[in-house]
Amino acid sequence: MTQIQGKSEYREGISSEEKKPKKSQQIKNLRQKLIYTLAGLGTLTLIVLAMRPSPIKVDTQKLDRKDFFVTVDAEGKTRVKSRYVVSAPVEGRLGRIKLDEGDRVVKGMPIAQIDPLPQDTKVREARHRLQELEAQKIGVETLRPKREAIAKARADISSAEAELQEASANVLRAEAALNQATRDRERLETLLAQGVISTQELEIAQLLETTRSRELEAVKRTLDGKKAQLVATKQELKVIEAERKDPDYMLSVYDAQINRVRSELAKLADDAARTTIYAPVNGDVLRVLEESEKYIKEGTPIVELGDRQNIELVIDVLSRDAVKIQPGDRISIEHWGGEQELTARVKYIEPAAFTEVSALGVEEQRVNVIAEIINPPATLGDGYRVDTKIVIWEEENVLVIPVSAKFACEEAWCTFVVEGNKAIKRKIAIKKRNNFEAVVESGLQPGETVILYPSEEIQDGNSVVSR
Repeated sequence: MTQIQGKSEYREGISSEEKKPKKSQQIKNLRQKLIYTLAGLGTLTLIVLAMRPSPIKVDTQKLDRKDFFVTVDAEGKTRVKSRYVVSAPVEGRLGRIKLDEGDRVVKGMPIAQIDPLPQDTKVREARHRLQELEAQKIGVETLRPKREAIAKARADISSAEAELQEASANVLRAEAALNQATRDRERLETLLAQGVISTQELEIAQLLETTRSRELEAVKRTLDGKKAQLVATKQELKVIEAERKDPDYMLSVYDAQINRVRSELAKLADDAARTTIYAPVNGDVLRVLEESEKYIKEGTPIVELGDRQNIELVIDVLSRDAVKIQPGDRISIEHWGGEQELTARVKYIEPAAFTEVSALGVEEQRVNVIAEIINPPATLGDGYRVDTKIVIWEEENVLVIPVSAKFACEEAWCTFVVEGNKAIKRKIAIKKRNNFEAVVESGLQPGETVILYPSEEIQDGNSVVSR
């Protein structure tokens, strides 16, 4: 019994000793499997992570509402509104100009002097010619017949007409006497045939008729003489009157010459009075065009005047941009050299364009836009260069997107919106745009983030990360 128990205990002891190493081995094997499993999972994870594409680095911007402007950007320069180029009114020797550019002048102030001696000499010569012509015209009057001669000729005509009337009356009386003598003769011839009277009485009647006939011939000759005398007297008056009118053409010639000299004298006197040149307006000397003493021709520019405080803007724009600009549009002036913010308003657009060759050698049609500066500084002068932005459209508190964030897609506009680190393609509607931004009409909301400069690498659903 005892032995058997001992063997039994021995066997049990051996069994317990054998069981301990087996359990430890199992734990060890379990740990190894766990390690291998974790290592495999880690390796698999690394493989998956290595094979998975990395997020694309992008530039982003958060959208917000703001005031939006569409502008035409162009260079401009200042210009004095009223510019006066004072020119020489007459030719002559110009004295040295004592004014300097920038000097202030007052209307009526002498600014230049042309030597007056040549002009004064011409005036005196013209006056002498006028006096000579007037004297010659007076001399023509002495060639006319005197008034007494005309009066005498008219009196002779009156006397001849009276004598002619008297001679005509004598002819009538002589004709009546002859007719009476003829009737008496005829009656006596009848009486003689009847034997009533003697032949002597008939002969006396015949003699009387002959006498009356000769008397009639005599008074007719006298009448013809008076008629001829009257014609001669009238012809003499015509000659005298013609002689009086003969110098009239000479007077017309002298009158024409006198009028011409008077006109010339008036011009010369005016030229002589204008040898002293006066400032036409109040203003500043912009440029002295003829500084030195020299002989100049009429019309030569001498001085350029203008008011530096009364300036405007001349903005050179492309003709296709000019049609978008309207009078009254607001203009922002930049880079003029001062810190003050300047604004202007479009006054008008010149109706005619001009051709200008660009720096690249391209011919462009350009138009001048004239604007009035609202708050011109005293330091801004004539011909200064400025940068301008002409506002042709504006709206307040609108949602805007950078132009670099939109692209064309399916005959519309699209952009990529960042949602959960992913690029989501979205179609949008654009209302207006300028060079840098566009107004979003629909498709986006304030606060959303869009990708700037999207490349072809970015597709809808790609992971992205902001730089």
